[in-house]
Amino acid sequence: MGEVPVGAVVIGPDGTVIAVAHNRVITDKDPTAHAEILALRAAAEKIGSERLLNCDLYVTLEPCAMCAGAISLARVRRVYYGADDAKGGGTVNGARVFEQATCHHRPEVYGGISEESSAKILRDFFEKRR
Repeated sequence: MGEVPVGAVVIGPDGTVIAVAHNRVITDKDPTAHAEILALRAAAEKIGSERLLNCDLYVTLEPCAMCAGAISLARVRRVYYGADDAKGGGTVNGARVFEQATCHHRPEVYGGISEESSAKILRDFFEKRR
């Protein structure tokens, strides 16, 4: 599909999968169609609330600043991600959205989950594009 291979899953308070998404920026011709945004939208629609209280988000790449902002607004409890994104990350790299005084909700963030395999998928993708 030519999309950057990032996937996201929202897990509900009871441990069930609420939503699954992958990047669709090119497919949807939408710069906001990141996996995290799409998964948060689908989860909010499914539970009938913009607040994803006690929900967790799993994503293969560190969320960017836009996605981190949406994660905060959705009140996600925890974020688990695979590979760091030194250039475009917004949680432990770059803007560090959750560390800003203006951030209303700060989820717990755990990086490095299956980091090597997540990073390899991304590296392989970009090597093929070059």
